Amino acid sequence: MIPRYSRPEMVAIWSPETKFRIWFEIEAHACDAMAELGVIPKSAAKTIWEKGSAAKFDVEKIDAIEREVKHDVIAFLTHLAEFIGDDARFVHQGMTSSDVLDTTLAIQMARAADLLLKDIDDLLSAIKRRAFEYKMTPTIGRSHGIHAEPVTFGLKLAAAYAEFTRCRERLVAARKDIATCAISGAVGTFANIDPRVEEHVAKKLGLSIEPVSTQVIPRDRHAMFFATLGVIASSIERLATEIRHLQRSEVYEAEEYFSPGQKGSSAMPHKRNPVLTENLTGLARIVRAAVTPALENVALWHERDISHSSVERMFGPDATVTLDFALARLTNVIDKLVVYPENMQKNLDRLGGLVHSQRVLLALTQKGASREDAYTQS
Repeated sequence: MIPRYSRPEMVAIWSPETKFRIWFEIEAHACDAMAELGVIPKSAAKTIWEKGSAAKFDVEKIDAIEREVKHDVIAFLTHLAEFIGDDARFVHQGMTSSDVLDTTLAIQMARAADLLLKDIDDLLSAIKRRAFEYKMTPTIGRSHGIHAEPVTFGLKLAAAYAEFTRCRERLVAARKDIATCAISGAVGTFANIDPRVEEHVAKKLGLSIEPVSTQVIPRDRHAMFFATLGVIASSIERLATEIRHLQRSEVYEAEEYFSPGQKGSSAMPHKRNPVLTENLTGLARIVRAAVTPALENVALWHERDISHSSVERMFGPDATVTLDFALARLTNVIDKLVVYPENMQKNLDRLGGLVHSQRVLLALTQKGASREDAYTQS
């Protein structure tokens, strides 16, 4: 995750400040539920909310504590106690670290999915507009890169619209699958915490309850989420690759918008390179790179291990931030795409009508010629 390929709203979801604020809210909501159940004093739950809500968590201080205790959640709880005072002893009652970590990750991924869904909606709007604009613009369809039969440029874009509509549907399903809460304590048995605490926290945070957790939320959910992101990235690359081919000098049917003052090459002043769509091809590889590690994270030892943790800390932000940027960039490319209908017609006519050979073939068979003879004559 680097600034060059990042947008602020998505980056903020994964910031330490956001993470620690979510950690606090999970703990505080759990305290509310435990207070209602008589596990801790109601006055303590009120104090925790009031003092914790007003606290400004010091990321550097939490990191310093972690360097000593070698445990991130303990470091946070130690820092939180500095604000809350004596009532801090009621925080994290019966909970385990994964309750906080996994529920937080679910919230972050759900929020990331919401931004990505908005990105896809923006892209669909741009594609739809341009598809109708060129609905009746004839161009040559190609298979194997070779002239095949006529299509319209609008049809090309309509195919992309349908594909990203499917991407959206998959992401909606993946978001629902990932937005689960587990507050079930060590190894997921609820031995030291009432299931009603989990129910309360899930409701407050807009999550579903993990029906059978171990000590962690099962990683098949995460695998499906990142696999979905990978498919979306591949769809981005497919459309980007189409534009790259259409911009080739020998084809020149469409090209990325070249802004005033923009330069294509440090050596060759005439160059107008498809740098945005080439960039999108590269970014798609980064997003897809998260898929295999996510699949490998499914097989954890027994009720838990933490082999998944380091992986998710890296590709959770990287994949969502990169895909967010890529979708916005593709939307801009489509919105400003320069189209050359006259070149489309010129290429369509390049073979002098040979692209209509199938019609001749079919007409000859209708007149009684064998398919073999018709094929030869066509």
